[in-house]
Amino acid sequence: MTTAAQQRAGWPALVFLAPAVLVYTVFSAWPLADTLRLSLYATDEAGRAHFAGLANFQTLLFDEQWFAGFRNALVNNVEFFIIHSLVQNPIALLLAALLSLKGVRGAAAYRTVLFLPTLLSVVIIGFSWQLILSPLWGVAEKLLGFVGLQDWFGPWLGTEETALPTLALISVWQFVGIPMMLIYAALIAIPEEVIEAATVEGASPWRIFWAIRLPLILPTLGLVNILTFVGNFNAFDLIYAVKGALAGPSYSTDLLGTLFYRTFFGYQSQVGSATMGAALATLMFLVILAGVGAYFLVIQRRLRRHAA
Repeated sequence: MTTAAQQRAGWPALVFLAPAVLVYTVFSAWPLADTLRLSLYATDEAGRAHFAGLANFQTLLFDEQWFAGFRNALVNNVEFFIIHSLVQNPIALLLAALLSLKGVRGAAAYRTVLFLPTLLSVVIIGFSWQLILSPLWGVAEKLLGFVGLQDWFGPWLGTEETALPTLALISVWQFVGIPMMLIYAALIAIPEEVIEAATVEGASPWRIFWAIRLPLILPTLGLVNILTFVGNFNAFDLIYAVKGALAGPSYSTDLLGTLFYRTFFGYQSQVGSATMGAALATLMFLVILAGVGAYFLVIQRRLRRHAA
C-alpha cells in the first residue's frame, strides 16, 4: 500500500520534469551524441560518408598541419582562461565584497551599471572597442594622454603579442558582472549573527572578511572558476566579432571555437568538413570534461574538507 501511494505521489514530479527533460534531450543530449557519432565518420571525394573509426582524431593529433592549428588554439584558450581567472574573478570578488558592505550608498545602482555590459550584444561590444582602440580615430590614446601614459598606447588589437590579451580584457570588462553577482549573493547569504559575533569580539572588517566571509564562500568561488573555465573554452563570439573567422593577426587570437568554425563550415579557401569539425568538437568536449573532472576530484574535495 505504501509503495503504491509513493508511486502515485511521484507522478506529479515526473510530469513536472518532463518538459525540461525533453528540451534538454532535444537540444543538448541528442546533438552531443550525434556529434560523437559523426566524428567517427569521414567523407570521400563524392561526399559520401563512411565509418572511419578514430581516423579523424589521428589526423587532428598526428598530422603536422592539423595539430599545429589545434595546439595553437588550445594554448591561446589556456591563456584566455588564465587572464580571466587572474583578472576577472579577483575584481569580481573585490566588487562583490564592497557592494555587500552595510551603508554603501547607491549599491543597487552600482550593481546595475556593472552588470549592464553583460546584457549588451557582443557585436556592439566588439565594434565599440575597435573604435575606442583604433590608432586612427580612437579615443584611447587621448584618454591615456590625460594621465601621462600616452607613450603606452599602441595598436593593441593589431599585433600578435597584444591582440589576445586585449580581447581577453575586453571580455573581462563585459562579463565581470556575472561572477560579481554570484559572489555577492553568497556574501549576503552569510548569517548576520556570525558577523555580529565576530564584531563583538573586536574583529576588524578586514579580519572578518579573510577569516569568516571568504572561507564561507569558497564553494561559490570554486563554482565561479569552473564556470569561467567552461565559458572560456567555448568562447567564439567576441573573437569572431572583432577579428573574424581567421582570428588574426596570424592566428594569434585563434581559439578552439574559431578553429572549429573554420573546420566545420570552411572559410575563404578552406573547405569545410562536417566530420573533421565533429572530431574537433569532440576534442573540445573532452578538454572541458577533463577540466571539470579535475576540479571536482581535486579542488572540490579540498573545499569540502576545509568546510568540514
